Amino acid sequence: MTLDKVVASIRPADARAKQAAMRRQQRLTKPPGSLGRLEDVSIQLAGIFGTERPVARSTTLIVAAADHGVVAQGVTGYPQAVTAQMVMSFLEGGAAISVMARARGANLIIVDAGVATPLPAHPELRVVSAGNGTGDITQGPAMTREQAEACISAGVGFALDATEADAHVIGTGDMGIGNTTAASAITAALTGTPPRLTTGRGTGRSDPELEHKIACVERPLDVNQPDADDGVDVLRTVGGFEIGVLAGVVLGGALARRAVVLDGFVSGAAGLIAHSLCPTVLDYLIAGHVSAEPGHHVALKQLGLKPLLDLEMRLGEGTGALLATGLVEAAAACLSDMATFEEAGVSDLEPAHPAEPSA
Repeated sequence: MTLDKVVASIRPADARAKQAAMRRQQRLTKPPGSLGRLEDVSIQLAGIFGTERPVARSTTLIVAAADHGVVAQGVTGYPQAVTAQMVMSFLEGGAAISVMARARGANLIIVDAGVATPLPAHPELRVVSAGNGTGDITQGPAMTREQAEACISAGVGFALDATEADAHVIGTGDMGIGNTTAASAITAALTGTPPRLTTGRGTGRSDPELEHKIACVERPLDVNQPDADDGVDVLRTVGGFEIGVLAGVVLGGALARRAVVLDGFVSGAAGLIAHSLCPTVLDYLIAGHVSAEPGHHVALKQLGLKPLLDLEMRLGEGTGALLATGLVEAAAACLSDMATFEEAGVSDLEPAHPAEPSA
């Protein structure tokens, strides 16, 4: 399916199901509004799944990894080889996201979207082969338009595969040394925000190093002139292969009418690209958490998303998204499985009585 056809096929959430869910929420055995934002999430899920009693009991997390040519500019303290090393750690089960996925009973899909260091074949590794890392965005475009579209299309496919495997909730995760620089440039391009406000310390830059990193975000915007009205062009000029895959995951999740839980800053940048291509994806997006990276706050504000968690996390890998999927599943369960006042034989809130007239 072409990207244009994917976008054209994405439909808004079911408004009638949301209205029915709102009515059901008012009849559940609890004071109205007492479950706070879980009630809002449950109503969103009703619209996503098209039923007042949504089921969200199976989570798949898609973690995409790729390298970035901009690391040649010294924007990070970690060597590029760490990307491949961490992918192997994911596959071997030793990384934070691997541990969390086992604890949650979630399915984990690991994608080589364009890692520079060759990786050995592994039965659990999906390979996109977009390239051996992007170009240095301070010197020219990150990739070709064909590569950008291929990454997005691959991400759509991964989301649809997860759906066919019965995933109700799809989370996003990333790995890529240097990718907060690309995310900062994408966020600046798509929101019109100065790079100084979208660029953070990443893996721990000092003040002088942060200034250099900001310059390495400003320069690509001048050199490549990304078209803010074309998400594919923004990805092509200043993005990353893994960011393109995650943008496709968002589109594919929306196409399949599944809840898509975004992780941190890099996932937020992918969400911005997907939204620029199809604003309707907002009906399906849930912000899992807010990253310590300042650009993530900018991206979430642009998308109008309020994160479920704020744990001061900035690891990536999908860790924040995965933690939030537990809340998503709980929200659906409460709406679907809690008894109503009538079913439980519990007395409802008594109607308010007008005040007695004063003597």
